[in-house]
Amino acid sequence: MVNVKGKWALVTGASRGVGDQTARFMAEQGCNLILHSRKLEHTRQMEQEFRAMGVQVYSVQAELANHEEVVAMLDEIEAKGTPVDIVFNNAAVQIAYRTDYWKTPVSDFEQSFQINFISVATICNRLIPKMIERAFGRVINTTSGIKNEPEQAGYAASKAALDKFTKDLASRLEGTDVMINLNDPGWCRTDLGGPQAPNSVESVLPGIVVGAFVDDKKSGRYLPAQSFTGLSLEDAVAKAETFEAVPYTI
Repeated sequence: MVNVKGKWALVTGASRGVGDQTARFMAEQGCNLILHSRKLEHTRQMEQEFRAMGVQVYSVQAELANHEEVVAMLDEIEAKGTPVDIVFNNAAVQIAYRTDYWKTPVSDFEQSFQINFISVATICNRLIPKMIERAFGRVINTTSGIKNEPEQAGYAASKAALDKFTKDLASRLEGTDVMINLNDPGWCRTDLGGPQAPNSVESVLPGIVVGAFVDDKKSGRYLPAQSFTGLSLEDAVAKAETFEAVPYTI
């Protein structure tokens, strides 16, 4: 199991929901953190809390719908010389629930793909080559188990694109100590999931972070967080390493 103490993790969407849970758990393990949100003030309190825990931390801001802001955020991280070892691409948006899904506007797809897929691809393409140079890295891309719901077509399609992108990259990383995997938090009571969701946001732990700790040099797994609820981190890692990567088939 990977010891993350002293490593650096970037958490997108860190100010609330699943991102908040992820950041707090990693801080408890002694991991240094780069906290992303749309505004710096959203994570200031978290910074103070984590510094009190003895970890290094700073915040970055970017509207993920704006490609230039994503690039500027990555430029800032690079300028600081931070060796990003772990990335949790958690931030996402669900634009709307379209009862009349035949009339889903193009803007649903444009916004969903920019935030849920293109920003993630930009982050991966910028940071993974540096991980390869340093011979270590973990990337956890947050997907969704939504299926058979054209009412959420923009969101679901953007996540499907993310799945394909992740698995295709996984084929190039297999056997290295740079690993990329998918994680599905499940339907949780968050701003995105809504109050009717069956799972508390706390239930995502430790499953939502397990991809940062697996250590068998295998990429392309789909790791449903709710399958790990109630396990210790050690048991969750052992279970995750039994999951096989399933390639896309036609």
